[in-house]
Amino acid sequence: MRALLSGYYGKGNGGDEALLATLLQMLPSHVTPVVLSGNPQQTIQQYGVEACDRMSVPSIINSLRSCDALIWGGGSLIQDATSAASPFYYGGLMALAQKIGLKTIAWAQGIGPLQRGQTRWMAKNLFASCTKVSVRDQVSAGLLTQWNIPYFLAPDPVWAMESKPTPGLWDLPAPRVAVTLRSHSDLTPSRLALLTRALVDFQKATQTFIILLPFQRSRDYAIAEAIQPALGDASQIICIENPQVLKGVFRGVEMAIGMRLHSLIMAASEGCRCFALSYDPKINRLMEDTEMPGWDLVNLPEDANSISTAWIEHYANGQALSSDKIKFLLDRAAIHQAILQDGLSIS
Repeated sequence: MRALLSGYYGKGNGGDEALLATLLQMLPSHVTPVVLSGNPQQTIQQYGVEACDRMSVPSIINSLRSCDALIWGGGSLIQDATSAASPFYYGGLMALAQKIGLKTIAWAQGIGPLQRGQTRWMAKNLFASCTKVSVRDQVSAGLLTQWNIPYFLAPDPVWAMESKPTPGLWDLPAPRVAVTLRSHSDLTPSRLALLTRALVDFQKATQTFIILLPFQRSRDYAIAEAIQPALGDASQIICIENPQVLKGVFRGVEMAIGMRLHSLIMAASEGCRCFALSYDPKINRLMEDTEMPGWDLVNLPEDANSISTAWIEHYANGQALSSDKIKFLLDRAAIHQAILQDGLSIS
């Protein structure tokens, strides 16, 4: 069986690459993956799979015709908050696959926000026609319940992604703290300046080494570059493309401060204390599910001392997830693998 994998792959986003790596890890052995990628050659080289250009219509058509199934890879693919066009790209692929008669699986989805009536109508009809559907949060589950569409609910599959050692990590001074910020309208210049001052104070108080960890180089690196001069020799920017090696960073840090959803999931799954800076409801859902401390960026304290004090307190006295809680989440995340086994069974 051949399955076409569709997601935000090959775009240099560590979270989406982690979803792809986990999907490949969970695919049944009888399934040959073909990945729609923004950088097919890199995807081929990194994962050893077939890949084709996600924006080439002839390549997409040929791939669909050569495959038996289409899998919407994990994440918030069907949402119209950041792009009105994006859900129609993914929706068009799914509609075409269903019309051709392929098995279709919506895997580990985070549905919404859906602000436009047309997008909601499209999403409802496409999810209803899928062979199998799994979602990663209660809000998505509630939407499918409202639409009377069967689904399975499980934690984000990246909880279960295998990690690999990060070369050179243990050569850096210890103890270490990882910081992952991303560009966003809520991270205004004044808030970035506040966070930078708070990081400097936090670093001096804890004598930690700060690892600035861009998850998407094109969007995150400039922010890391803006922060790094204030921290000087007590910090380093590290860019890692392999998502399993990226997850391995969190084996060697004491705490993670992050905006990126999958930076927090990776850190928490490796037993690292986490502090969230939320710009999106999906971060708040993770905070609620794991009792993770943090702030919405729009409600960030207005003085750097309050921020650094909260970080210092969590560094000194905060708790990582218990091993039992991590095991529970890993076991539950395996539901996404069972969906693939069932939906892609040979019949």
